[in-house]
Amino acid sequence: MCAQCFKEVFNKQIYIVNPTEWFYLFTVTFKLYDKDMNGLLDSSEVDRIITQMMRAANYLGWDVTEIKPLLKDMMKAIDVDNSGTVTLEEWVKGGMNNIPLLVLLGLKMTEKDGQHIWQMKHFNKPTYCGVCESMLLGLGKQGLCCTCCKYTVHNQCANKNPEPCARTFVKSKEEIGIPVHDWIRADCKSNKCEVCHKKIKTLGGRHCVWCHEIRHDDCVVIGIKMCDCGPLRDHILPPWAIHDVSKVKIENKTHKLTKLIATILDNVSNANDIVPIKGTHPLLVFVNPKSGGKQGENVMRKFQYLLNPRQVYNLSNGGPAPGLQFFHNLWDYRILVCGGDGTVGWLLDALDKTNLPVHAPVAVLPLGTGNDLARCLRWGGGYEGGDLREILKVIEGSEVIRMDRWSIKVVPDDPEEVGDPVPYQIINNYFSIGVDASIAHRFHSMREKILRDLTNKLWYFEFATTETISASCKKLKECLTIDCGGKHLDLSATTLEGIAILNIPSMHGGSNLWGESKKLEAGPNQGPEQALPEVTMDPELLKAVTQDMSDKRLEVIYTGLKSAGHRLAQTSQITIRTIKPLPMQIDGEPWMQPPCTVRTSVHCSPGLGPDYKKGSFQGVSCETEIKSGLKGR
Repeated sequence: MCAQCFKEVFNKQIYIVNPTEWFYLFTVTFKLYDKDMNGLLDSSEVDRIITQMMRAANYLGWDVTEIKPLLKDMMKAIDVDNSGTVTLEEWVKGGMNNIPLLVLLGLKMTEKDGQHIWQMKHFNKPTYCGVCESMLLGLGKQGLCCTCCKYTVHNQCANKNPEPCARTFVKSKEEIGIPVHDWIRADCKSNKCEVCHKKIKTLGGRHCVWCHEIRHDDCVVIGIKMCDCGPLRDHILPPWAIHDVSKVKIENKTHKLTKLIATILDNVSNANDIVPIKGTHPLLVFVNPKSGGKQGENVMRKFQYLLNPRQVYNLSNGGPAPGLQFFHNLWDYRILVCGGDGTVGWLLDALDKTNLPVHAPVAVLPLGTGNDLARCLRWGGGYEGGDLREILKVIEGSEVIRMDRWSIKVVPDDPEEVGDPVPYQIINNYFSIGVDASIAHRFHSMREKILRDLTNKLWYFEFATTETISASCKKLKECLTIDCGGKHLDLSATTLEGIAILNIPSMHGGSNLWGESKKLEAGPNQGPEQALPEVTMDPELLKAVTQDMSDKRLEVIYTGLKSAGHRLAQTSQITIRTIKPLPMQIDGEPWMQPPCTVRTSVHCSPGLGPDYKKGSFQGVSCETEIKSGLKGR
């Protein structure tokens, strides 16, 4: 297997949490290098595997100085009977039980309760191993740190039975409602004990995972035994609020090797009953790990520490359904979505499709570029790495506001004509046709290859500049018609390159193409704007605008520097008919659409915004704006 093939295999494994797929990878590797097909790997075959894995790691840009000793240690331990050869069973078992190797390769086994979730880490201050009590040394990744409890060990000490991680549920109903601390050994040097108020020496103390109180080892039994969950009490779902745990069983345990996986999977828990603390509002967190140049991965680890890990869900693993199912019996809880506008739309769509007794209010932690919906809900344009505890306190004090959403129906003129699938049936932010959708469509094809937000914006700038020069949608008005509230919209006096239907006053990363309220109050002698229709505040209206390209370049809209637009109309009903294939997009998700008819209708759901009393936009009102047209040069 060449380095490129290994690269592809490892890249696929980065987000895999399914042990069966990890088992499959090891099995395939074994068979590829068992040249004589005798079911055994001799020393030369094992050496070739190590060499190839090193090449693949180097090709991926990993620090091979860290992975090489791990591979060598694994190979020494894998030959359990010291026979000089390795069986398939030894090969699989040795690989799946080497915790540092799994962590370094980005692989994660499904943990049972009390099992640590390890992350390789470099420490910026002296840190000690919780097993051997010696300092973690080195210039690179020095050891493993548990995401949930911050317990720290050397790589070689991870398999030496370290202290268990904090529990995440209780095993009997009798334990429900009994708030007991979960003490984890920690390097609390220089911190003061909450009981005796004296400084704690290195490895001489423990901290509670839930309230984060710190005590000396000897003071643990002296202080108050009841845990109040600390400053984040309103959000936390502690272990004494979860019970009735079901065990995940593997279906087929007849094969000897499959039993290896079954052993690991046994006792994996999925709590199915929640009794929340009275007066609290447990927070259900969904994280898109790919948002914000993989910023989501770091955010997810932080929330797993601040809250119960069972409250935090990776959207790459089954989408929103597992989390919504876990909280389905709760009546008073909140949801936090960490990602871009597309991630928020995904979650809202999932809420629409579930039969939950209540639809919980949704807060947003914006990651990545754009984030127009988060801006309008006053959550900001993007998370910049601040203290998440402060954000959680803002959520606790937030007010619930209503957010209007619009359903959209796209009916092709010829049902047999093949086109791209329509990404959404709901408009949260905007729907557009024309030049901006064309730019988004080009960018979308490169999105998976781009990791940095700044790079994303520069590519948008490049595509927008190219599109401005080519003017591929210059005669858009000849390709479509628009009816607003049953009245035909006259586009003859405009030179359109794009039509935009807006639900919020923010588009393309903060551009307000509809314009600020000051423009509404301008006198009738303000030049070209005097002919535009009067803006009304009827909560059941849509607004329509053209974007003026005569003196403002399209690329500045995408980089968030300026705004440009002509208002056309406000209405509660819109019908658009097209006569040729055109690029379209809903909330930043583009597609190419054959000739069709587009209709919109009202579809409302709750939202959640910070309790700010001032601001240019006080939440999302029941009003959708339609901006139509990019005016050509």
